[in-house]
Amino acid sequence: MTGLLERIALHASTHRQLKRGARVVVAVSGGVDSMVLLHALHTLATGFGWKLSVAHFNHRLRGRSSDADERLVRETARRLKLRCDVGAADVRTAAAKKGVSIEMAARQLRHEFLARCARRRGATTVALAHHADDQVELFLLRLLRGSGGDGLGGMKAENRSPADKGVTLVRPLLEFPKTDIAAFAREAQIRFREDTSNDSVEFDRNWVRHELLPLLCKRQPSVGKTILRTMQITGTDADFVTQAAMAWGRWEKEHTGETPVPLSGFAALHVAVQRRVIQLQVRALGVEADFQLVEQLRSQPGRAVSVGPEIDLICDEAGVVKRAATDSAGFIGDQIEVEIGKSASSRLRLRAFGGLRLEWRVLQRAKNFSHQHSAGREFFDADKVGSRLRLRHWQAGDRFQPIGLPSAVKLQDWFTNRKVPASLRRKLVLAEAEHGALFWVEGGRIGEACKVTATTRRLLELRWKRV
Repeated sequence: MTGLLERIALHASTHRQLKRGARVVVAVSGGVDSMVLLHALHTLATGFGWKLSVAHFNHRLRGRSSDADERLVRETARRLKLRCDVGAADVRTAAAKKGVSIEMAARQLRHEFLARCARRRGATTVALAHHADDQVELFLLRLLRGSGGDGLGGMKAENRSPADKGVTLVRPLLEFPKTDIAAFAREAQIRFREDTSNDSVEFDRNWVRHELLPLLCKRQPSVGKTILRTMQITGTDADFVTQAAMAWGRWEKEHTGETPVPLSGFAALHVAVQRRVIQLQVRALGVEADFQLVEQLRSQPGRAVSVGPEIDLICDEAGVVKRAATDSAGFIGDQIEVEIGKSASSRLRLRAFGGLRLEWRVLQRAKNFSHQHSAGREFFDADKVGSRLRLRHWQAGDRFQPIGLPSAVKLQDWFTNRKVPASLRRKLVLAEAEHGALFWVEGGRIGEACKVTATTRRLLELRWKRV
């Protein structure tokens, strides 16, 4: 038991992770990790002059079990004579409203709550109970999601809160494996509650913990140590790239975020540094800086990239990322109806609409029909389209089910995911079947509504060219 306390005290003294006399909010869930953290910091508090308080967030995901967690934390704080702040939220509802995973919604709400607690208690430090096993699981999760070097480097022992840059998050247990923490709890007879949701592989982290890691350990028993070593190397390399990116320009705070004033040529920078320069700016603008977005901005200087509803970003030749002006004009109401007819014909008919030259014809499907996709041409099930179709532009509320997706999505969201610039969206031509479903979007995939299947008898061939 004393070994863990001594190592935490040594780390606090050496790295100044927890400064003497600091006000510290301890995030306590009621599980073994956070209960050990609370007891360890409380034991050391007098020697370091720390002024502790407790914060517990009830996610309302497990009904009575969540309430029992809350009661244990309240009772423990009262016994230790510490002030305790409790918050709660319906995480499932929040996740549905925001369109994010339950894990992501829980994390956002929890950090917002902890930041409020820190401000209420006059603290600038929040202590979290993440440990070495959490690091290993995080590495695998981020690897599967395609994270870069900074993500694969894992959690830092100290970093800024995502909800409040004035609050510092510290992780005193980050170097300790779960076995050490569990041993401390047994020796000190610390009460804690098991979270039964940790057994459900519905959540990605639990699947990694209960299925993927045990499988890897069978093949390579020391995989945990190997991953931690890789994280240390990768994280250090990523820190170097970040320092190089910061050294490239003088960064000034503006109302839009962190904007660099270049001190040298962007094009001369190593590709890794270019990417980090762009990534830092995109994040400062409040946008998720995934690899695809960063590469689009880096490889296409001067070209606007859509990242959200009416939000375009542009990276100039100097490497500076800014919001681009978007076309704020209203929706275009132009539309025309095209008679398809029911008889097959070898003759292509012609119409012009929205800057497109469109040709179409109806064909009997041959037994050996096999459509080879080519630019500017598609085939649809003519009977599903109907005797006429409507050519028009995007309208508010439009929904579209691209081929392969199980259900329709908002066309606006589909444009956003495909990085279609806001200035271009209203100009694209759409095709609507007689029964009202969108089945084609210029420049995109065809829709499920009128796709060719094994039962298709008649084909609608559509050709187009922007003029």
